[in-house]
Amino acid sequence: MLCGCDGIFGLYKFPYLGKILKMENALSSEPAVDDRIGAHLRSLRQQEGWSLEELAGHAGVSRATLSRLENGEVSATASVLWRLCATYGLTLSRLMALAEADFTPLLPRRAQPLWQDPESGLLRRSVSPPSEQLRAEVLECALPAGCRIDYGAPPRPGLEHHLYLLEGALTLTLETERYCLSEGDCLRYRLLGASRFETDAAQAARYLLTVV
Repeated sequence: MLCGCDGIFGLYKFPYLGKILKMENALSSEPAVDDRIGAHLRSLRQQEGWSLEELAGHAGVSRATLSRLENGEVSATASVLWRLCATYGLTLSRLMALAEADFTPLLPRRAQPLWQDPESGLLRRSVSPPSEQLRAEVLECALPAGCRIDYGAPPRPGLEHHLYLLEGALTLTLETERYCLSEGDCLRYRLLGASRFETDAAQAARYLLTVV
């Protein structure tokens, strides 16, 4: 789900933080976010002139799942969103963008969209103010302990990434190359193929990801 609220990591206890941050329900008065995402996904499909069946064929996602997503009946998972990203040639942030085209340079933390993957528990905050004209994006992410997420082909091969590990430990596999990151490490790479994010059973990870 997406929400704009403070305390991105309130759902997870990080032993090395020594506290649990509280997540606030700051968007309780706004329309259901799954409905807003669904409407945006429907708009993207209609812009391409595709039926649900055609999109299902392009993305490798069932028509039933796409229909439920567009109707706001289910929350999208990371794997489904990644397939849609590859289909539309968009980064995840742009695929899920809920803002209008007008650019606002300052985005307060309380208004930064926060999404949780219902399968893995990944928390992902879109830190950068959304813009159709500007490319770079900064994301703040938290991956719980004992988690593994596999991503297929990137939406646009060659996107530059800078991953800075704030806390915990993280293993990132880029095709056949495996990198083990500790607190304070930074990995810079171009995403050309499949990738995998993993945390061990005893330690979560919190990191910043810049995509250009």
